[in-house]
Amino acid sequence: MRLKPGTSWRDAYEQCCSVAPEAFHDDRVLNHWGGIWHRDGRPAPVFSPLDGTAIAGPPRLDRAGAGRAVAGAVEEHNRWRHLPLADRKAMVLAAVDSMAAHRDLLALLLVWEIGKPWKTARADVDRCLDGVRWYVEEIDRMVAGRTPLPGPVSNIASWNYPMSVLMHAMLVQALAGNAVIAKTPTDGGLCCLTLACALAVREGLPFTLVSGGGAELSPVLVGSGSLGCVSFVGGRDAGAKVATSLADLGRRHVLEQEGLNSWGVWEYGDWDLLARQIRGSFDYGKQRCTAYPRFVVQRSLFHEFLSAYLEAVGSLRFGHPLAVADPDDDLPALDFGPLINASKAKELADQVDEAITRGGVPIHRASLDSGHFLPGQDISAYFAPTALLNPPPSSPLHHAEPFGPVDTIVLVDTEAELLAAMNASNGALVATLSCESADTFARLAPEVRAFKVGHNRPRSRGDREELFGGLGASWRGAFVGGDLLVRAATSGQDGERLPGNFPSYTLLP
Repeated sequence: MRLKPGTSWRDAYEQCCSVAPEAFHDDRVLNHWGGIWHRDGRPAPVFSPLDGTAIAGPPRLDRAGAGRAVAGAVEEHNRWRHLPLADRKAMVLAAVDSMAAHRDLLALLLVWEIGKPWKTARADVDRCLDGVRWYVEEIDRMVAGRTPLPGPVSNIASWNYPMSVLMHAMLVQALAGNAVIAKTPTDGGLCCLTLACALAVREGLPFTLVSGGGAELSPVLVGSGSLGCVSFVGGRDAGAKVATSLADLGRRHVLEQEGLNSWGVWEYGDWDLLARQIRGSFDYGKQRCTAYPRFVVQRSLFHEFLSAYLEAVGSLRFGHPLAVADPDDDLPALDFGPLINASKAKELADQVDEAITRGGVPIHRASLDSGHFLPGQDISAYFAPTALLNPPPSSPLHHAEPFGPVDTIVLVDTEAELLAAMNASNGALVATLSCESADTFARLAPEVRAFKVGHNRPRSRGDREELFGGLGASWRGAFVGGDLLVRAATSGQDGERLPGNFPSYTLLP
């Protein structure tokens, strides 16, 4: 195996310097605020999860630097919010077209920075651009009778979907009339986001992109009184801190948090379909908010479920996304690559070992020896597919999302047990019930604490008109997706109650 020619980190970074020299210097990446690229902040060392290669690190600002960036965004917002919608549409479309012209470079950056396989990385870019084009077509009716927010939108997002979640939201927020601030995720996505931002600001979009630690920058990027909205995507612990910061401010907010998405199997028999769906559930190593890491299975069906499950996980392919046997070979079709970093892989390994020590039963533990790797490469960020039966209640794997290729399986005998096990995390984003009876699904689905519940099929975040949110502790603030994403980024009539999960009310769309 060898690295496919033209796909090295040096190749990718040199292309960035050529395409956007204003944002990429030979020795570092720049922050963008106040309409100018700044060589400020202190670059932090970063290593790719693919094989430990040293890659560009985020130029971390301090709190004072973040304050200057927010002030610059406020000035941009006061100009941008008065720009006619037709002009905003033209500029956003120009930015999308420019990103489309550099689609493969954006995707290659995602491979190196966050470990996405090639097909998955390209899909992330495409979902962003196709989704924004849909919003450009629909935006006139969406903003009718509405106005931009009183201040810019501040975005703090996780590393796993820099384009299809974060950049997509930024482009729609700007389309709706707002200046936009984003903090690059601490764990990855810096160069991809910087390149996309550079292409957008060339077309005149009011984007601010800065790097820094959450603890240092959150007081400014969350607590500044000049912001119009705070949008957060991440874990519950960090989300709870953001929610606490916002509690007394009465500010518009969107806080998408994790939940243990569960797949229930009850009075079901289409095992061929379920086997294909189980394999598909390992896309990107389950490092996504709508992954399904928990299967709750009727005990009398476990032998048939297990046969389908083992067939599915036994066919998974994982490894280095850029490794080929021959230079002319296509990049490998992998289900997933590494986890986001070696520390996450170790954390997950420790959780699995602890769960087994306390009584969990390992029913599948693949070996890294079956992975698709370069000779002698660093594989410390990789984790082989694993499944545990009945994780102990004391284990984090019993109630929290592992964010890696680890499944837990719980056996139940009654519908009440099924629902209790599926609702173990007090709210989730998605869930699925595989059951043959439509009546059974109609009876059980409303009792599952998830925003979306699929019948014999997985649910996802969705695109275009599909709404997205979470129930219970998995979501705080306004729901998004479709019209709701624009409503969250604009103001309506006085006293408007947005669909969402707020301290004083929950309103489902």
